Amino acid sequence: MVALIYRPAKTAMQSGFAKTEKWVLEYEPETPRVVEPLMGYTSSSDMRSQIKLLFETKEEAVSYAVKYGIPHRIEEPQTAKRRVISYSDNFKYDRTQPWTH
Repeated sequence: MVALIYRPAKTAMQSGFAKTEKWVLEYEPETPRVVEPLMGYTSSSDMRSQIKLLFETKEEAVSYAVKYGIPHRIEEPQTAKRRVISYSDNFKYDRTQPWTH
């Protein structure tokens, strides 16, 4: 079973970066989740899906996986590409595109 080491991204419901500084080691699921037909509960027989370890740095997570012989895969965090624009740019005289509704 392969472990996934990653740093979680911020959720869409928050504007800050809470809970995104630590690195997480989680196991990838061996078996898919099953929907129980009567009540509709989602369950899994894979006990490792409940394990979620937090580390301060990526190196600590990797050394833990190496120490215990856990095959692992690292996902580097992606940085958000933000365009720097201002509101006043909408009304510039030399706009490249005409302003429309």
